[in-house]
Amino acid sequence: MPRVVVDVMLKPEILDPQGQAILGALPRLGFDGVRAVRQGKRFELDVVDEMTEQTVRRIAETLLANPVIEEFTVHTG
Repeated sequence: MPRVVVDVMLKPEILDPQGQAILGALPRLGFDGVRAVRQGKRFELDVVDEMTEQTVRRIAETLLANPVIEEFTVHTG
């Protein structure tokens, strides 16, 4: 598991002001048809082969995401 990607997003019930700002700017820039925007973070970790997904999940919930307002997904492989 040398490359791991952790995507962090605000939980759906949490207001996303950056997403709202992007959504408001799109029509002014000539882009119509977008109904909603949610902004998030992506982390790419190069890890040793022996690191387990469980350890990566612990890293994500301890340091990369705020579990009170954010959720995350781990992509391996």
